[in-house]
Amino acid sequence: MLVVQKFGGTSVGSIERIEAVADIISRTLRAGHQCAVVVSAMGHSTDELLALAHAIDRLPDPRELDALLSTGEQVSAALLAMALQKRGVKARSFTGWQARIYTEPVHGAARLVRIEPDGLREAIAQGVVPVITGFQGIAGEDVTTLGRGGSDTSAVAVAAALGADLCEIYTDVTGVFTTDPRVVPHARKLSEISYDEMLELANLGAQVLHPRAVEAAKQFNVRLVVKSSFVEEEGTWVVATATGFEQRQVVTGIAFEREVARIALIGVPLHRHGLACVFGELAQAGINVDVIVQSVVQSSDVDVSFTVKEADCERAVEILGGLKDQLAYQGLVREAGLAKVSIVGAGMISNPGVAAEMFRVLAEADIPVKMVSTSEIKVSCIIPADRVEQAVQRLHAAFLEP
Repeated sequence: MLVVQKFGGTSVGSIERIEAVADIISRTLRAGHQCAVVVSAMGHSTDELLALAHAIDRLPDPRELDALLSTGEQVSAALLAMALQKRGVKARSFTGWQARIYTEPVHGAARLVRIEPDGLREAIAQGVVPVITGFQGIAGEDVTTLGRGGSDTSAVAVAAALGADLCEIYTDVTGVFTTDPRVVPHARKLSEISYDEMLELANLGAQVLHPRAVEAAKQFNVRLVVKSSFVEEEGTWVVATATGFEQRQVVTGIAFEREVARIALIGVPLHRHGLACVFGELAQAGINVDVIVQSVVQSSDVDVSFTVKEADCERAVEILGGLKDQLAYQGLVREAGLAKVSIVGAGMISNPGVAAEMFRVLAEADIPVKMVSTSEIKVSCIIPADRVEQAVQRLHAAFLEP
């Protein structure tokens, strides 16, 4: 069996942790499996490299920033290869260009285009464990980085390119839980979860897996398991259709995201094609818009509200201010200090009344709901940020506890 194993920053955060990871890989090899390994940078080294760059220039050149940040994983990959060699395991570190991981010509948040795995396959056939730097690739002659969570994505992509039997994502938690155990200490670990549910949870704030990694796993049907590198314990399987005990629950998990801001445009004339203009300009500026609510107040005007990350709020308001004459809207309102809480579950498709129950729980706790967004398998509410933990606890008790 060919296994791709990915180890995150906390898993390789020190020499002791790297030695422990080398033991995990060695056990996998002794069990008769072949391995390819993808690693993140050690601990907080990416943040430290960013701080160095910003000490030189508040807005460093994107190409040079990628060249700098890519060195963090080269350190962890080389050290892990050394630790494996010390154990008598043939191992070799591979940078993004050596592994032939090709991306878009974008710096800071490039998307994968393709992987040419012949070099990796040759190494594996020779009994060598390739230790690959996640989070990076090449575009032309330049090093590119994939953005936060990119190592998850490259691990799944490597597994797909190699036709691996399994992709193991090792992290500092033992799997995917019904919600964040730091907020609900008795949250349950799920034995399995569907790709669609995991993708919703990842997009809605759960930080166990990156959404792009889940998308890739679903697209290429990669068998995926999330487990801990700190303790030996069964993890959570991410599968096409979950069939275990959890699927008898209407709701599978609860996610939340802080630092949300709401922006409302009042009285946008319909004839100005305002929505296309507003969201086109925001997209061009790289501002991600989340929940959108439009209401027709008069036959000629609409009010539209949407959410962005708090960090993007000022820039968004500045862009919209520049469009005031063009759009002729009557007013602009902004509100920070918000959060998003979401319930997710494939069982919601065939169970009416789930949204009503969510609203009832929040109303009984006197938690105001500012905006609502739904899909077939999720309901999200925008609420005050200082009430988010209480909301998660109340919803968990209502939907996920006996």
